[in-house]
Amino acid sequence: MAHRLVALGDSTVEGLMDPGPDGAYVGWADRFAALLSTRHPDLLYANLGVRGQTAEEVRRTQLARAVSMSPDVALLVAGVNDVLRPRLDRVGLRENLLGMFAALRDAGAQVLTFTMPDMRRVAPVTYALRHRIDHLNDVLREAGTSYGALVVDFAAEPLAGHPALWHDDRLHANTEGHRRIAAALAEVYGLEAEDWRAELPETAVAGLARILGREVQWVGSHLTPWVWGRVRGHEFKTGGRCKRPDLLPVTDGRDGWDGPGHLPVTQPSEHSRRADHPVS
Repeated sequence: MAHRLVALGDSTVEGLMDPGPDGAYVGWADRFAALLSTRHPDLLYANLGVRGQTAEEVRRTQLARAVSMSPDVALLVAGVNDVLRPRLDRVGLRENLLGMFAALRDAGAQVLTFTMPDMRRVAPVTYALRHRIDHLNDVLREAGTSYGALVVDFAAEPLAGHPALWHDDRLHANTEGHRRIAAALAEVYGLEAEDWRAELPETAVAGLARILGREVQWVGSHLTPWVWGRVRGHEFKTGGRCKRPDLLPVTDGRDGWDGPGHLPVTQPSEHSRRADHPVS
């Protein structure tokens, strides 16, 4: 039987802010799939990630489909949208995340995930969310100890919060960030990968006035539209649909992927592309 990889979670799983040559998002999950396919050339891969979803929504709309695919490996990242909500249900977040890790483990999958890094260099306003982020990270580490998940602890790596790895919206990694996340996951899984901890150029230290100006601009151009979209129930025009709902073959990491900016997966069938084909 072919090796199976399923990714589930939110917008970072989908690959936002890592565009390929055709404009479609690639992302660290697709990049990890390409790396895994070098070990398993018959790899089948599905990506159920839906932007904007909370952990409860991921569990309710993606988990059953993921389990039904009998994955050998699962990528699960969720919870950031919970952290960004006006009120955080800490008990509910923990129950939903650990419930998913348990279900995927019981289905026979080795689950991979990662903690959230210290983002204060990228977005100083995240300092106000530090206790929420700490709670999320504690739950993810608990998934490692209780359910055998492989956890890349980006929270313990200062490099992971380097501004050069993040998109201007400060909510998503950029292409270089996605590439390094994939390499870190490959490393923890035991695959050959580049050194994701390689040094990055230092950024210039800005004065207080410039920092405040940048924060005001970011709130107006990125944070406010994101919050308003969530209030109105708009999931960035996807209708709650994922990009790769079916298990499809993956290239071996050499064919069809010429570098970090190219999609490392075969194109989905017309059935998978249909706009009325949601994750169930």
